[in-house]
Amino acid sequence: MRKDILILLIVAVGVIAAAFVGSSYYKRSLEKDRQQPSAALNSALVRDDSPTLGAADAKVTLVEFVDPECESCAAFGPVIKKLINEYDGKLRFVLRYMPLHPNSLPAGNFMEAAGEQGKFWQAQELLFQRQSEWGERHGAPPGAPKPDVPALFEKYAIDLGLDVAAVKAAMTQNKFGSKLERDRRDGQTLGVRQTPTLFVNGRRLTRLSEADLRALIDDELKK
Repeated sequence: MRKDILILLIVAVGVIAAAFVGSSYYKRSLEKDRQQPSAALNSALVRDDSPTLGAADAKVTLVEFVDPECESCAAFGPVIKKLINEYDGKLRFVLRYMPLHPNSLPAGNFMEAAGEQGKFWQAQELLFQRQSEWGERHGAPPGAPKPDVPALFEKYAIDLGLDVAAVKAAMTQNKFGSKLERDRRDGQTLGVRQTPTLFVNGRRLTRLSEADLRALIDDELKK
């Protein structure tokens, strides 16, 4: 009988010890997740010429690595826009490129050329709205006709009231290609492998949902 009790005591102590170790590990993991990124990672998150919205001194910085041709980016765009408006003064939004699709380079050049004329965000919104016209679609049948991207982008430039010649030259010369490639390298440094990928004060959003993103922003605002 005493032997059985002794065995039970040993098992109980083992369970308690395992629970304690597991709890300590979980707490350390949470603390690690809350830590700010290193200086090297900070420089990879935001560049001086990155397009931004919101107050420069906002407590929370939301960084999105985006591909203009990404369907998920277009679908999540309204959520980003809503949160920027909702957290006005508290949230700064920074856009970074992660060109992964065939037409993402001309699209990035189009947006940057529009930005030189003061219409960067209008250009991004228009490309998202009309993505089905110029972007390659998942599941498209083999042999489906390719969109005439230069012609479509020229039309979009006219619709936005841009200097069409300047936009065409930017796309033809890949004027902003080095910027897009730099963003791609920064994204790779940060472990970005798909779009959209979002960071809140350096903390990566692990699941793409409005609720999770809002929770991460609120958590940073409480600090």
